[in-house]
Amino acid sequence: MRATLYTTSGCHLCEIALEYLNAIGVTVDAVEIADDTDLMERYGVTIPVVARTDGTELNWPFDIDALRHFLCNDTPPATTRDEIPAGDGGQ
Repeated sequence: MRATLYTTSGCHLCEIALEYLNAIGVTVDAVEIADDTDLMERYGVTIPVVARTDGTELNWPFDIDALRHFLCNDTPPATTRDEIPAGDGGQ
């Protein structure tokens, strides 16, 4: 399984998302958004963002179960910011 992680240096939440992806066994193509003005405009306040190979994206917040579901199914599970404690990704 392969996915793209939109990230930037020093992003603690991006590090958590990468840990989740690695734990699931996903091959990660990390894209540094700071290197591209268009990507900064698109993802600057929503990273980490995980994109499947079909282009469908999952924005933070998510936990490892939601990420696994997103990667293995056609649609992500419904979550709200209230369901996931800040700073720990729900873990």
